[in-house]
Amino acid sequence: MDYGQRRYCGVLMHLTSLPGKYGTGTMGFDSYRFVDFLNHGGQTLWQVLPMCPTGHGNSPYQGLSAFAGNPLLIDFDLLIMEGDLTNEEIGYVPDFPVSQVDFDTLIPWKLEILNRAAHNFFNRNDERIHEFNNFLEENQEWLDDFTLFAALRIAYENKSWKDWDIHLKIRHPEALAEARHRLAVEIREIEYQQFQFFRQWKKLKEYANQKNVYIIGDIPIFVAYDSSDVWVHQEQFFLDDDCNPTVVAGVPPDYFSADGQRWGNPLYKWDVMQSTGYEWWIKRIQASIELYDLFRIDHFRGFEAYWEIPAYEKTARNGRWVPGPAWHFFDAMRNAFGNLPFIAEDLGIITEPVEKLRDDFNLPGMKVLQFAFDGKMDNPYLPHNHEENSIVYTGTHDNDTTNGWWDSCTDKERQTLRNYLGREPQSPAWEFIRLAVSSVSNYCVINFQDLVCLKTEHRMNIPGTVENNWLFRASPDMFHPDLAGTLNELVNTYGRNG
Repeated sequence: MDYGQRRYCGVLMHLTSLPGKYGTGTMGFDSYRFVDFLNHGGQTLWQVLPMCPTGHGNSPYQGLSAFAGNPLLIDFDLLIMEGDLTNEEIGYVPDFPVSQVDFDTLIPWKLEILNRAAHNFFNRNDERIHEFNNFLEENQEWLDDFTLFAALRIAYENKSWKDWDIHLKIRHPEALAEARHRLAVEIREIEYQQFQFFRQWKKLKEYANQKNVYIIGDIPIFVAYDSSDVWVHQEQFFLDDDCNPTVVAGVPPDYFSADGQRWGNPLYKWDVMQSTGYEWWIKRIQASIELYDLFRIDHFRGFEAYWEIPAYEKTARNGRWVPGPAWHFFDAMRNAFGNLPFIAEDLGIITEPVEKLRDDFNLPGMKVLQFAFDGKMDNPYLPHNHEENSIVYTGTHDNDTTNGWWDSCTDKERQTLRNYLGREPQSPAWEFIRLAVSSVSNYCVINFQDLVCLKTEHRMNIPGTVENNWLFRASPDMFHPDLAGTLNELVNTYGRNG
């Protein structure tokens, strides 16, 4: 991929949102079909959300590990083809909804079947066992800790590690060794899940790249408290003597939220991380480079300064800005990796120092069209104000769909859009798509729901809420050849062939 030198266009579609007969999108047939759809539509980018195993609320931004893959994305049909499962072993498939993910039904059902597949894999003379052992060796540094963490969560009925036995909570070596022995079967099952996740993803990514489709990933700046990362590296986070966070992450009050947003993620001790040469971060970035061709760093502004909230506060009102590692951090990443395949998620309260940090390291920022039409002609999100080194979106996973936005936007925003277009918009979603594709931004990403003109009930996430998010699923008939043809014509018109 020629970063920043050519014009690319693509689609934001998380894997769970793909069609599939087993309750959620996976890395199976429908994901390959989606790559073909992108290819036929002249699209050269596929953006996904974080692919980590999720905890409470099923948010990919509150993962159980910054390194592990989500076993829900493993495809059963591929396991059947390899002989790890039979149709009879899958047995009864629940009556999953077509347009949403029913996580409560899906998770226990799917994990039970994956455990059967693991049992079959380990009880046959399989030539892949050598590949499996290589995987364990290559990923030992994070995998050993994660598999023990995940097995312990199962043993403790998904309770957070703060509620485990004190000796496990503080990682006493003898307690860890005993648990590893006691939970050996469960650990082996989780190792198999991770082996298959990365195996299936590698093949899917190779197929996408062969079709001239590049993957944009997403890594949150902060990690979840209930994660193997915090449990293993407690000394690198602001925790008290009882392992509880003393301060947490969020964003301050703004026009959209009088209380701000209290995310609750524990905050890094950046001085401790710096003393290690940012070792954990370098390993995290290296893992992401192996998964993706390019990736978005969520909440980029937090590297320059982040909103610190005392953990006892119920809202984000009473926080303060604290300087982040800024230039020193990105210089260390550049020394480690050379050119940085990062996209800076620079939305929200952006200051001149944040912009300078982004520009000093030549990182593309984000332009979201739903933020553009406030009536101010110097609005940086308006297409005529875009820069080449940026990535333009119709909307992100945190936005309403564009048709939903149009239904609920202010009269001022409606009139500004009419004036900008010089006409009444016939299809707000497709007006935004054309504006995005015609922009001078080198990168353009279209929210899939906008491609098929869906409304608010199909949006992916409502920030600041924990219920009924991350549910959207596309139907197979949405990947229509006519839609691909229209997209292809559009990218050819505006020179976005990648």
